[in-house]
Amino acid sequence: MFDHCLYFNTAALARRLEREWAAAFRPFDLTPPQAFMLRMVLDQPGLLQREIADQLTIARPTATRALDGLEAKGLVERRVSETDGRELAIHPRPKAVAMKAALNEASGAVTTRLKRLLGAGQFNETVSKVRGVRSALR
Repeated sequence: MFDHCLYFNTAALARRLEREWAAAFRPFDLTPPQAFMLRMVLDQPGLLQREIADQLTIARPTATRALDGLEAKGLVERRVSETDGRELAIHPRPKAVAMKAALNEASGAVTTRLKRLLGAGQFNETVSKVRGVRSALR
Protein backbone atom coordinates (compact mmCIF):
# COMPACT_ATOMS: atom_id res chain seq x y z
CA MET A 1 0.00 0.00 0.00
CA PHE A 2 2.82 2.43 0.82
CA ASP A 3 5.50 1.05 -1.48
CA HIS A 4 5.90 4.42 -3.24
CA CYS A 5 5.50 6.64 -0.16
CA LEU A 6 8.68 8.55 0.69
CA TYR A 7 7.45 9.37 4.19
CA PHE A 8 6.50 5.80 5.12
CA ASN A 9 9.69 4.23 3.77
CA THR A 10 12.11 6.78 5.23
CA ALA A 11 10.34 6.75 8.60
CA ALA A 12 10.48 2.95 8.71
CA LEU A 13 14.15 3.05 7.76
CA ALA A 14 14.85 5.70 10.42
CA ARG A 15 13.23 3.53 13.11
CA ARG A 16 15.31 0.54 12.07
CA LEU A 17 18.55 2.54 12.01
CA GLU A 18 17.69 4.08 15.39
CA ARG A 19 17.58 0.57 16.87
CA GLU A 20 20.94 -0.32 15.29
CA TRP A 21 22.77 2.70 16.66
CA ALA A 22 20.92 2.57 20.02
CA ALA A 23 22.33 -0.91 20.55
CA ALA A 24 25.81 0.25 19.55
CA PHE A 25 25.79 3.20 21.96
CA ARG A 26 23.98 1.48 24.86
CA PRO A 27 27.29 0.39 26.50
CA PHE A 28 28.20 4.10 26.75
CA ASP A 29 24.82 5.01 28.27
CA LEU A 30 24.20 7.34 25.32
CA THR A 31 21.34 7.73 22.90
CA PRO A 32 22.26 7.90 19.21
CA PRO A 33 21.67 11.68 19.07
CA GLN A 34 23.87 12.18 22.14
CA ALA A 35 26.58 9.92 20.76
CA PHE A 36 26.71 11.61 17.37
CA MET A 37 26.77 15.01 19.04
CA LEU A 38 29.56 13.91 21.36
CA ARG A 39 31.56 12.55 18.42
CA MET A 40 31.21 15.97 16.77
CA VAL A 41 32.37 17.78 19.92
CA LEU A 42 35.32 15.40 20.25
CA ASP A 43 36.34 16.07 16.65
CA GLN A 44 35.72 19.82 16.81
CA PRO A 45 36.21 21.07 20.38
CA GLY A 46 34.97 24.60 20.96
CA LEU A 47 32.02 24.50 18.57
CA LEU A 48 29.26 26.90 19.50
CA GLN A 49 25.89 25.44 20.44
CA ARG A 50 24.30 26.98 17.34
CA GLU A 51 27.01 25.47 15.13
CA ILE A 52 26.31 22.04 16.55
CA ALA A 53 22.58 22.44 15.89
CA ASP A 54 23.26 23.66 12.36
CA GLN A 55 25.67 20.84 11.51
CA LEU A 56 23.32 18.19 12.91
CA THR A 57 20.33 19.89 11.23
CA ILE A 58 18.37 19.97 14.46
CA ALA A 59 16.56 22.77 16.26
CA ARG A 60 18.57 24.70 18.82
CA PRO A 61 16.31 23.65 21.72
CA THR A 62 16.86 20.02 20.68
CA ALA A 63 20.62 20.58 20.70
CA THR A 64 20.37 22.23 24.12
CA ARG A 65 18.53 19.24 25.59
CA ALA A 66 21.08 16.79 24.18
CA LEU A 67 23.94 18.92 25.50
CA ASP A 68 22.23 19.09 28.90
CA GLY A 69 22.27 15.29 28.96
CA LEU A 70 25.93 15.11 27.94
CA GLU A 71 26.83 17.71 30.54
CA ALA A 72 24.93 15.83 33.26
CA LYS A 73 26.96 12.72 32.39
CA GLY A 74 30.19 14.70 32.80
CA LEU A 75 31.12 14.38 29.12
CA VAL A 76 31.06 18.00 27.96
CA GLU A 77 31.31 21.44 29.43
CA ARG A 78 30.02 24.77 28.21
CA ARG A 79 32.40 27.71 28.24
CA VAL A 80 31.83 31.31 27.30
CA SER A 81 33.07 31.76 23.75
CA GLU A 82 36.33 33.64 23.40
CA THR A 83 34.99 35.43 20.30
CA ASP A 84 31.49 36.32 21.55
CA GLY A 85 30.70 36.41 25.25
CA ARG A 86 27.01 35.87 24.50
CA GLU A 87 27.60 32.39 23.10
CA LEU A 88 28.73 29.14 24.65
CA ALA A 89 31.44 26.91 23.21
CA ILE A 90 31.23 23.19 23.87
CA HIS A 91 34.33 21.29 24.96
CA PRO A 92 34.79 17.59 25.73
CA ARG A 93 35.74 16.63 29.26
CA PRO A 94 38.47 14.05 29.97
CA LYS A 95 35.88 11.29 30.44
CA ALA A 96 34.65 11.87 26.87
CA VAL A 97 38.15 12.05 25.43
CA ALA A 98 38.91 8.68 27.04
CA MET A 99 35.98 7.04 25.27
CA LYS A 100 36.49 8.64 21.83
CA ALA A 101 38.13 5.65 20.15
CA ALA A 102 35.61 3.15 21.52
CA LEU A 103 32.69 5.38 20.55
CA ASN A 104 34.00 5.72 17.00
CA GLU A 105 34.63 1.96 16.82
CA ALA A 106 31.06 1.21 17.92
CA SER A 107 29.63 3.49 15.26
CA GLY A 108 32.05 2.15 12.66
CA ALA A 109 31.00 -1.40 13.45
CA VAL A 110 27.38 -0.57 12.62
CA THR A 111 28.43 1.08 9.36
CA THR A 112 30.63 -1.89 8.44
CA ARG A 113 27.79 -4.32 9.14
CA LEU A 114 25.33 -2.30 7.06
CA LYS A 115 27.82 -2.06 4.18
CA ARG A 116 28.31 -5.82 4.33
CA LEU A 117 24.53 -6.40 4.26
CA LEU A 118 23.77 -3.89 1.51
CA GLY A 119 27.02 -3.85 -0.39
CA ALA A 120 29.34 -0.87 -0.15
CA GLY A 121 28.13 0.62 -3.43
CA GLN A 122 24.46 0.49 -2.54
CA PHE A 123 25.20 1.81 0.96
CA ASN A 124 27.15 4.79 -0.37
CA GLU A 125 24.60 5.48 -3.11
CA THR A 126 21.71 5.36 -0.63
CA VAL A 127 23.41 7.74 1.78
CA SER A 128 24.18 10.11 -1.08
CA LYS A 129 20.63 10.02 -2.43
CA VAL A 130 19.03 10.51 1.00
CA ARG A 131 21.38 13.44 1.65
CA GLY A 132 20.38 14.90 -1.72
CA VAL A 133 16.66 14.59 -0.97
CA ARG A 134 17.20 16.13 2.47
CA SER A 135 19.05 19.08 0.93
CA ALA A 136 16.43 19.58 -1.76
CA LEU A 137 13.65 19.78 0.84
CA ARG A 138 15.22 22.56 2.91
